[in-house]
Amino acid sequence: MQIYQAIILGIVQGLTELLPISSSAHLLLIPWFFKWQIPESFDVALHFGTLLAIGIFFFKDWIELIIGGFKTAIKKEKNSQGKLFWYIVAATIPGGIIGFILDKYAEGVLSKPLIVAIALIVMGIILYIVDKNSKNETDYEDLSFKQTFIIGISQALAFIPGVSRSGITMTTGRILGVKREAAAKYTFMLSAPIVLAATIFKLNDFITYFTVSNMVGIIAFIVGVLVSFIVGIFVIKFLLEFLKKGSFKIFAIYRVIIGILVIIALILKM
Repeated sequence: MQIYQAIILGIVQGLTELLPISSSAHLLLIPWFFKWQIPESFDVALHFGTLLAIGIFFFKDWIELIIGGFKTAIKKEKNSQGKLFWYIVAATIPGGIIGFILDKYAEGVLSKPLIVAIALIVMGIILYIVDKNSKNETDYEDLSFKQTFIIGISQALAFIPGVSRSGITMTTGRILGVKREAAAKYTFMLSAPIVLAATIFKLNDFITYFTVSNMVGIIAFIVGVLVSFIVGIFVIKFLLEFLKKGSFKIFAIYRVIIGILVIIALILKM
């Protein structure tokens, strides 16, 4: 893997993981289109970069959540942060387990460009319709257990490349009447435990990669993570500000356009 490839994919990951446009789709389609050979573990490494972005950007929130969760569990003190912490835990477990099981199926069957393109288009249309017709009722601090749990379950559908973890969770949040900015913030917080678990699960692959790769490959690996982290920080800030007044319409349109372009490229390759 070359350094320029790592930079490009790092930028792509930072943009697409945090926007509802599917990082898995883009990380599959770009190497497919340019015929790049990219290590499987690099995908998880890039996700770790955006995980760091979420951790740094919401550092204060995470500290408050963890302290609140500790007080709720140990000291039996009721507080909104503790409540939300345990909501995230409860929502992560079933969604993570289901997603992990289904992801094994996706590896060989659903990673085809045509399926990715269809998923981009279909989810884009659903996102547009849902966002346009949903109410803005619930703020981040007021999320209920039912809302957080259903959103958590929905992320299991992200095993289909092109659906997008952030796309499906934000869409589900909007169906449940969650405000756009609140749905985005909860999506970011909810994604952290699963991405962290996936990173730990792939730790042996990272060690193997660093052992067998040359210096250029190792540098490229590190650069990709750093780029996805830096871009991720800016994207989080942008999206939260944008959604205070804007909608998901532009992202839905983008998904449909990319899906159509991929189908056209497939036809031209025939």
